Amino acid sequence: MGLAKALETAPYDPLLHRIDLPLTGSFFPLGFRVEIATNSRDVMEAAAASWGGYAPEYPYPPVELRVVVQPAGGLAPEPVFRNQRRLFSIVSDRDNFAFYESGSLFGCCFVSQKTVADHAWFRFYFLEAMAHMLLAQRWVMPVHAACVARDETGVLLCGLSGAGKSTLAWACARAGWTYVTDDGTWLLTGVEDRTVLGRCRSIRFREDAPRLFPELQDYISLARPNGKISLEVPLDAFPHIRTSSRCRVGSVILLDRRDGVPASAKPVPAAEAIELLLRDMPWYGDDVRAMYERTARRLLEVPAYRLTYENLDQAVALLSNL
Repeated sequence: MGLAKALETAPYDPLLHRIDLPLTGSFFPLGFRVEIATNSRDVMEAAAASWGGYAPEYPYPPVELRVVVQPAGGLAPEPVFRNQRRLFSIVSDRDNFAFYESGSLFGCCFVSQKTVADHAWFRFYFLEAMAHMLLAQRWVMPVHAACVARDETGVLLCGLSGAGKSTLAWACARAGWTYVTDDGTWLLTGVEDRTVLGRCRSIRFREDAPRLFPELQDYISLARPNGKISLEVPLDAFPHIRTSSRCRVGSVILLDRRDGVPASAKPVPAAEAIELLLRDMPWYGDDVRAMYERTARRLLEVPAYRLTYENLDQAVALLSNL
């Protein structure tokens, strides 16, 4: 009986299937419910930094994430993302990896203490990636674009990395536009009115942003190997900036930033703009792709322009005229 009792109280569990995750919480990225269980307060603090203050808006089944933090291992290097059928993986090294399954909306992550202690890195590559990619299999279509609004009508600012999406969005916000999101916009897939959702509580810049916007000088620049995360600025530090978590798209702008050229805006066929949006999107499978194509076709009703510019003030003026 003594041995049986010992086995009952301390089962052999080399796979960590029964690991205790005593900390739990509900969060609402983009208004969708995400349930998190973990053994680390750092995880809960990171989730609050990403999604704290967002309220539930949609009565859909929740995404479930389990995050196991272990003492071994260093800070995760930039991971590799892979997908086959409904299975997804994020792999940095043997101590930092995640996997998730879109059919059940379930994901699990194993990371080192050093990785989770760097909240910005952990949020960008693991926590937010898992939640957003699972939501993107059902209810939202991710678009590589910033979004601002004027008179409640949204403008998608589209372009590759380095095209100036975040800086132009901030320049518009400083000029009185409503800020919706930086370089990650989400189209609702189940509606007909071209509603987009955004992450309006903060904005991310590259580390040279204070050169363009002196008011950002007080924020600490965090150098990252890929250069994508350098400055994360909370919008509540700028109460004069108007924000909104959603708007209805009224136009699509393809950004073409060049040195030494006058600013200009030329119409392009909406179908061409939509093709570029879809081409810049991961392939999640035939069913999800079909859902995205149906969602993107709703944008055919709005005008599209190619905005060539060097000077931000001229770009904002052109957008205002459009």
